[in-house]
Amino acid sequence: MKALIGLLLLVFGHGVSSVLHSLQYFLTSSSGLPTFPEFVAVGMMDGVQIGYYDSNIQGIVLKQAWTEQFNRDHPGDLESMTERALGNQQRLKANMLDLKKLFNQTGGAHMVQTMSGLSGMMRMVLLMCVDWLKKYLSYGESTLQRTDRPRVSLLQRSPSSPVVCHATGFYPDRVVVFWRRDGQELHEQVDPGEVLPNHDGTFQVSVDLNLTAVPQEDWGRYECVVQLKGIEDISTPLDPALIRTNWVYKSGITIPIIIGFLVLLLTAAAAAVGVFVYKKRNGSDTSSENTEGQNPAPEAQPLTTLVG
Repeated sequence: MKALIGLLLLVFGHGVSSVLHSLQYFLTSSSGLPTFPEFVAVGMMDGVQIGYYDSNIQGIVLKQAWTEQFNRDHPGDLESMTERALGNQQRLKANMLDLKKLFNQTGGAHMVQTMSGLSGMMRMVLLMCVDWLKKYLSYGESTLQRTDRPRVSLLQRSPSSPVVCHATGFYPDRVVVFWRRDGQELHEQVDPGEVLPNHDGTFQVSVDLNLTAVPQEDWGRYECVVQLKGIEDISTPLDPALIRTNWVYKSGITIPIIIGFLVLLLTAAAAAVGVFVYKKRNGSDTSSENTEGQNPAPEAQPLTTLVG
């Protein structure tokens, strides 16, 4: 089986600094999954999706405005990429069959995922990928080289839950988010998350801080720091007034108290209805036992009026 190239990285010099760019192709072949295409290919540049292909649509869907402009200027390239995707589809399907036979797994659901370059031969992949990367960068440089400032929020589900420092809307994805106490970076009490893509091409990440053993009067010693190249560090102090949560209203009345109050009201209302129904039934039974022509007891008269 030919080796598949997983990742190509290219460094372009810009003055005294250098910028790292990546071009990746993620290929997925599956069998026994009726709701999932047999083959899916996704092209990524600098962590941003630029194109999509699957065996159902049999065509490439461009995901960025600059890739659409590239296609308009190079109409033949999209056709060649589509043919290459179809070739990858057939090759991975054959590889899937070989693997199933090798491991005696002919039935059930199976999936194979790879990261690939543009050719099975390393030197020729390498050369083609460098050429494609340069072409793409000339069109997408203004987008790929931009810096989007993150929006930072402190979140908490309940008073016993960790406080989450959530940064979103930033670009590129090379961001550093950490908690600091008394000016020193914390390595304990924290649970860092992965950088995840947003639907608009930006990214998000969360870092949890466990404060179960920290009294609230010491919260002022903590802060969340977000670092992204090209902007000043964003520091957010651990202030209860800055925490967004479903637990506490601005007035200070907690949701559980409100819910408990509503439950008491509903319980009282249900009890009143039960008493009313009981008295109604009791009044009906009593009236049926009275002899004809007799009036009900005086205390039962208001109930008869209410019931009608």
